[in-house]
Amino acid sequence: MFSIILTWVGSILGLALLVAMAVGAFVVDFDDARGDRRRKKQQVTESKSTPAAPLS
Repeated sequence: MFSIILTWVGSILGLALLVAMAVGAFVVDFDDARGDRRRKKQQVTESKSTPAAPLS
């Protein structure tokens, strides 16, 4: 009986670990994509601040 309980507890802990690893990978990818957008946005705003031709 005790071995059956330990088997169930171990399987639940294993599944929780797999879910945590999957969520962690998703969070890292999502954060990396947000960082890329921020870097690209800063480059676009910096290039827009200087006019292409002088205003007369």
